[in-house]
Amino acid sequence: MTTSTRPWDDWNHILKIDPDKELPEGVTYGDLCATGTDAIEVGGTMGITEENMEAVVDACAEHNVPLYQEPSSPDVVIDNRALEGYLIPTVFNAGSPFWITGAHKEWVRLDGDMDWDRTWTEAYIVMNPESDVATYTEADCDLDADDVAAYAETAERMFGQEIVYLEYSGTFGDEDVVEAAAGATDESTLFYGGGIHDYESAATMAQYADVIVVGDLAHDEGVEAVRETVEAARDV
Repeated sequence: MTTSTRPWDDWNHILKIDPDKELPEGVTYGDLCATGTDAIEVGGTMGITEENMEAVVDACAEHNVPLYQEPSSPDVVIDNRALEGYLIPTVFNAGSPFWITGAHKEWVRLDGDMDWDRTWTEAYIVMNPESDVATYTEADCDLDADDVAAYAETAERMFGQEIVYLEYSGTFGDEDVVEAAAGATDESTLFYGGGIHDYESAATMAQYADVIVVGDLAHDEGVEAVRETVEAARDV
């Protein structure tokens, strides 16, 4: 596994913006870019189109924060030079192989000229059975800490995944599970997302994860709440 020049090696915090969700009144994309987050990931599960992806990327492009697209399917991938690259989920506990390799094959087939220098995969482990992503991918979320650790180790050791992404999708995760995933990875970077809503929750998961991902908070609470989580990720 190549571990040099990975853009996320120095990250502590990612802000994920969903193009299908509104921002709080008075909050701009520029305000969110100025929270101190290390990177912005533009993506979501439902209601995603090329048009709303382009709109968010363009709104963030003038600000000095690395921008990445996390497409939910090949048909919403955009070619925008403001993007630093693409972070592509491959859902290891998906019930359908389409979300493990099928969608990815279709992207390669349809694109014909992939920008591999700017494309990386994220080995997703989806944990919230009530979430859209779990429904969308038919994920088996009935996993304990040992299962998750095994998935994380499999992703790193068998499949060479540089990112393992533990996704609780709007709910705050089980610390024991996140700790187990951290203990099972060596060279891979562990991303954690789900239910982070303030300094304390961010600090709790930043103890274990290399990078915390904050998403709903930006849409529900706004700038100051996001800034608190950035501070927590850096303090731990």
